[in-house]
Amino acid sequence: MGKSILKEKSYAFVILVVKLSQSLVTEKKEYVLRKQLLRIGTAIGAVIRETEFALSKADFIHKMSISLKEVNEPLYWLDLRKDTDYVPEEAHLIHFNLNKELVSMSVSAIKTTKSRN
Repeated sequence: MGKSILKEKSYAFVILVVKLSQSLVTEKKEYVLRKQLLRIGTAIGAVIRETEFALSKADFIHKMSISLKEVNEPLYWLDLRKDTDYVPEEAHLIHFNLNKELVSMSVSAIKTTKSRN
C-alpha cells in the first residue's frame, strides 16, 4: 500500500482519542464515555490497517466498508461529549473535523476502488 494518508490520519485520530480518554478519566472522572470512545476510536486504525493486506479488490472494498462503519461511530460519541460539557467547542472541533475527514476519505477510497477495472 505504501504511504497512505488515510492510514496516517487514522493513526493521528487514534492518538487523539487515547489522549482524550486519559483526560476524561483524570480531569472528569468519566469512565463510561471514555470506554466507548477508546473502544471505537482505537478500532478505526486497526480496521484501516487491515486493508493493507486485502486479498482482492472485493476484499479491500469489504474491509473499507467495515472501516467506514467504524469511522462513523465516533461522531456520535464526540457530539455527546461536547453536548454534555465534557469539552469546550474548540477542542470538540479538532476531533470532530478529523473524524469527518476520515469518513470522507474512507468513502472516497471505496468509490475509487469500485470505479477501477
